[in-house]
Amino acid sequence: MKAKVHVSLKSGVLDPQGKAIANALHTLGFPNVGDVRQGKLIELQIAETDPAKARAAIEEMCKKLLANPVMESYSIELVG
Repeated sequence: MKAKVHVSLKSGVLDPQGKAIANALHTLGFPNVGDVRQGKLIELQIAETDPAKARAAIEEMCKKLLANPVMESYSIELVG
């Protein structure tokens, strides 16, 4: 089964990379861009056919390694 994990900073956490992206876009002629928040996408292939078991395993991966629960939130999308 494939999964996509979207990790992003929680609201209220400063995002200097997002700010740099916004500034660069303004410099490139996109003045209408407002606040930018950046994140990461992690694609996983997991040897599990039961969606509930796959989601539980990926939740554990997120808590232990893929996301920092103090500063980041995440969502899991199972893809077949």
